[in-house]
Amino acid sequence: MSQATHVRRPFTTPLGRSLSFSVLGFGTAPLGNMGRVLTEADADAVLSAAWATGVRYVDTAPLYGHGLSETRVGRLLRDKPRDDFIVSTKVGRLLEPCSPGEEASGIFLATPPFRVRFDYTGDGVLRSFEASLKRLGLDRVDILLVHDCEPKTHGSAAAYEARWSELTAGGGWRALGELRAAGAVSAIGMGVNEVAPCERMLAELDPDLFLLAGRYTLLEQTPLHGLMAGCVRRGVGVVIGGPYNSGVLARRTGSFNYAKPPAEVLARVERLRAVCDLFGVSLKAAALQFAGAHPAVVSVIPGGQTPDEVTGNAALLDDSIPDALWAALKAEGLLESAAPTPHAEALAC
Repeated sequence: MSQATHVRRPFTTPLGRSLSFSVLGFGTAPLGNMGRVLTEADADAVLSAAWATGVRYVDTAPLYGHGLSETRVGRLLRDKPRDDFIVSTKVGRLLEPCSPGEEASGIFLATPPFRVRFDYTGDGVLRSFEASLKRLGLDRVDILLVHDCEPKTHGSAAAYEARWSELTAGGGWRALGELRAAGAVSAIGMGVNEVAPCERMLAELDPDLFLLAGRYTLLEQTPLHGLMAGCVRRGVGVVIGGPYNSGVLARRTGSFNYAKPPAEVLARVERLRAVCDLFGVSLKAAALQFAGAHPAVVSVIPGGQTPDEVTGNAALLDDSIPDALWAALKAEGLLESAAPTPHAEALAC
């Protein structure tokens, strides 16, 4: 069992709420039958393995399996002491009943008969929050994140602006702020795959936390000098999702942004792998440990669809990685020179 995952990172939100994250969290999109159908027993085994390794932060969302992930997460967490874990879920999508076959669930397979409707308004936020509580079987969640309010998800800049207006002028952010003020949630923010919407929220609103998937990794450090530096200045936390860029940093057959990796990405990954091989270090371990090294980061949340994947991720945090590896990656131009890197003692901080 990994000892590193038992380490907790204390985090105080800009408004003074205290949260304690496990260094390794768990992203539960795979529990929504993402690309592979899991039985209820399969899902229970995965979540139990995560808990056994010391994971105490779990992220979910209505989108993941159109409610399946939240239901499965709730089945584990509702029997645990409530102050022993942190759970986040998301708003911006409402699940509405539909006829079987009309779910349009994309990468999520064998979902319940619900389809998704976007709604970032105040009413939509509150309806989504109440529905999530019922699926989870909990009386509160710790973190509530605006999900996928970004141009790529909505198809165009104009469509994104309309959704942003729902969130701001339409009362969505005000509703989130009221939930936070009432103590119904401890932190609010955004969960996305793009950097620019986070930078916009940081500039225009008062978030506590971002969940950024796939954009701050060993493969790419685009937000280093903008978003990440801004979060440090403002005391805003960052959860890193997709530390393997949806798989390409974990295995040679892995995807990149949930699609076939382009040739230039594969070439860069192989250069990263070659340097890691010189030091006898697993590329996957380097990717996972790097993602957690930035001072803004409160937790890193890879997913997993089997107990072995979950326990394997935990064990990677215990792998010894020499400082010379990070220096070599920077010398080769494969890592931003200013990027914070792990040290042997960093996981205990």
